[in-house]
Amino acid sequence: MSQDVNGGRSYHSPRRAEQAAATRSAVIGAARELFLREGYAGTTVSAVAARAQVAVDTVYAAVGRKPALLREVVETSISGTDHAVPAAERDYVVRIRQAAGAREKIRIYADAVAQIQGRLGPVYLALREASSTDQDCRELWTTISSRRAANMRDFVADLRVTGELRDDLSDEDMADIVWSMNGPEHWALLVHERGWTTERFGTWLADVWTRSLTVTG
Repeated sequence: MSQDVNGGRSYHSPRRAEQAAATRSAVIGAARELFLREGYAGTTVSAVAARAQVAVDTVYAAVGRKPALLREVVETSISGTDHAVPAAERDYVVRIRQAAGAREKIRIYADAVAQIQGRLGPVYLALREASSTDQDCRELWTTISSRRAANMRDFVADLRVTGELRDDLSDEDMADIVWSMNGPEHWALLVHERGWTTERFGTWLADVWTRSLTVTG
């Protein structure tokens, strides 16, 4: 027990923190399920609350309004955890930075993209569709797309240091090439439509990027 500034006693309850985390996870999971099944417009906060078996006020307290729910669904799909993780702190980014050669960096990233799209792809495609009619979704789509583009410029800059990249393409062009292929579109076509495995998709991405970006390919 500890003393608060007003002389009263304050308490830290690990059990309460665990319960709050579990509630938040349930809310985000319910929102994900409903966004994918009903679409953004067809999903209500009350439906999310009912699916998560909590009160509507609990949804607002745990995550926020519907735009915040969608953002958290996207962010947790990217991170694979129950919270957003900045790009520089993600495990695969750390491993990319530590890898010595461009080919190994590309392989690590391609594998990460293949794994992430299994979680993110359906959500991202739903967000893209909703962005054509909903302003909140449009703003989130623009934010995420711009962030992806900035992250790819950082990725290519890290590759450039190895001395293995082509000189006839600018770093901006290379970043655009990677950006155009690390979204859900190629994943949906090859994995969902053509039945490729996640591993095959990751291997293909690494091969295409290596051939497109490096000197000897």
